[in-house]
Amino acid sequence: MTETIKTHEQLEEVFKAVFNDDSIQLEDSTTAKDIPGWDSVAHINLMLSVEQSFGLQFSGDQFSDFENIGELKAFLSR
Repeated sequence: MTETIKTHEQLEEVFKAVFNDDSIQLEDSTTAKDIPGWDSVAHINLMLSVEQSFGLQFSGDQFSDFENIGELKAFLSR
């Protein structure tokens, strides 16, 4: 399994847990508009869960810098 696939699967599991929806399937083009319930509060919970799952900490600016899942995955793969 490549690192990119592992990152995608791990990120998808975080989304499923945060939004309590096992049917979520992420694409690189997925944005907040594509996932019901992804509002500002859910975004904070999501970013905190991503931090915990991937063992990192976002700066304040990074919390809102990602336009879509592809950009977030690219950041996480660095």
